[in-house]
Amino acid sequence: MRKAFFIPGALLLLMTACNVRNQDKISANALVADSTKKDSVVSSSAAATPDAAPTTVQIIDSVYDFGKVLEGEVVEYSYRFKNEGTNPLIVSNASASCGCTVPEKPEAPIKTGEIGFIKVKFDTKGRAGAAHKTVTILSNANPAFPILVLKGEVTAKPQE
Repeated sequence: MRKAFFIPGALLLLMTACNVRNQDKISANALVADSTKKDSVVSSSAAATPDAAPTTVQIIDSVYDFGKVLEGEVVEYSYRFKNEGTNPLIVSNASASCGCTVPEKPEAPIKTGEIGFIKVKFDTKGRAGAAHKTVTILSNANPAFPILVLKGEVTAKPQE
């Protein structure tokens, strides 16, 4: 008689526990989705500068292959672009895919017909192997800047 109550009771407890875990996953997923929505709102508002009218940009350099470098070197490159539109080009943010890569955006607006630069520094310390870093640019350009790519091979330092 005890087994008759124990087995259904254990099954009921197990099903309830599984449902609680499922509800936790659903809640966690909802929080992640909600925070993603908030982040995307922040990102899209950062891309649109309130007082800046859209302009067009010609990318002169979008990929830089630095070849082979020795681990520990700092690779620097300045990506070039030209404001082809009729309004000033305002770069509001530049961010890299990794903390070892630091982009510097122009602080002043780029006037019509002028060439601007996004300077990128990549610290290869501890980064031996193939390197593929990306830089994302937010501006009032329409269409938007393409992803800038920095790639190459970092050779490990010889053991001393």
